[in-house]
Amino acid sequence: MSSYLEEADKVAAIAARHAVEVDKKGRYPQEAISALKSGRLAGLLISKEMGGLGEGPRAAALVVERLAKECPSTAMVTTMHFSGSAVIDKYGSDDIRKSIAAGDHVTTLSLSEAGSRSYFWVPTSTAAAHGESVLLNARKMLTTGASHVDSYVWSSRPTQAQELSTLWFVPKETPGLSVSGGFDGLGLRGNESRPITAEDARIPSANRLGDDGAGFGIMMETVIPYFAVQIAAGSIGIMETTVQRTAEHTGRTYEHSGEALRDLPTIRAYMARMRIRTDCARALLLDTLNAVESGREDTLLRLLEIKAAAAEAALDVTDTAMRVCGGSAFRKDVAVERFFRDSRAAAVMAPTTDQLYDFIGRAVCGMEVF
Repeated sequence: MSSYLEEADKVAAIAARHAVEVDKKGRYPQEAISALKSGRLAGLLISKEMGGLGEGPRAAALVVERLAKECPSTAMVTTMHFSGSAVIDKYGSDDIRKSIAAGDHVTTLSLSEAGSRSYFWVPTSTAAAHGESVLLNARKMLTTGASHVDSYVWSSRPTQAQELSTLWFVPKETPGLSVSGGFDGLGLRGNESRPITAEDARIPSANRLGDDGAGFGIMMETVIPYFAVQIAAGSIGIMETTVQRTAEHTGRTYEHSGEALRDLPTIRAYMARMRIRTDCARALLLDTLNAVESGREDTLLRLLEIKAAAAEAALDVTDTAMRVCGGSAFRKDVAVERFFRDSRAAAVMAPTTDQLYDFIGRAVCGMEVF
């Protein structure tokens, strides 16, 4: 077993102990994220010369899947940290890369905006050059871990370039930034996704990640590959636990007859459907990872497909679990309803499943995707 998977098991064990409370109280999974930092997982994607593990999308997906089996909120915070750190490792300063590798720094993506909503690649926020500094003004809509992370990988309109966007490294403590509200959501209740407002928030010009105007390209080349496979892996982790717990429930016998739910052919058929949907999503994820690693021509198509396919499969699997478990599914101790709620998020996170269907349809029809 790879060392990072052993570390993932340790973090997952801690996440499991606190998952019910994290969901019930809607609180940040601090214990699990602290464990992520104290091991070497925080620097999973940071280059080895900076002290990290130097891994890629496959490792990120496997870690997120393992965490999602226990606490999808922890998996989501980790997904955003890995996605942000992948960008920082390519374009950020050595000091920050070393800090992430050492477990001293957690980052996240801050791309979603009130003005563009799920069209995250078209920011409406601005960045204005001011000497050796840049002034940021924005209304970021939902940023995972907003008040708990150390920095944001932040998008804005370019300062000068005639392109869609520019990316920045923005420390959380930057004057002019304010995190507002709270997160009291249906699912992923511990992911602490909150709005951020920037009012002439001043950062050094050197905090730019990549060239001015290169944001869209970086999103396509780095953010989307990491984000898509991790979101899909999170959905698969949810499905795996749902299948397991539903199967356990069907094995419990009725006192009056000694029979169990699994003795019914209809129930076994539902279980078969759940297993097939989960395995199909996993097969597509593995093929997508192969495409990313080998640079196949269909890589973008696979990345679009896997997020949509895994999200929809998770909806189907958890819906079926609720049907199979019946009234018991509404009880907390069966632990199906928490994953049912958590599974709803992937389909509506940008790019949403409906947006992805349009992009995929464009690709199939030979049209320009974006």
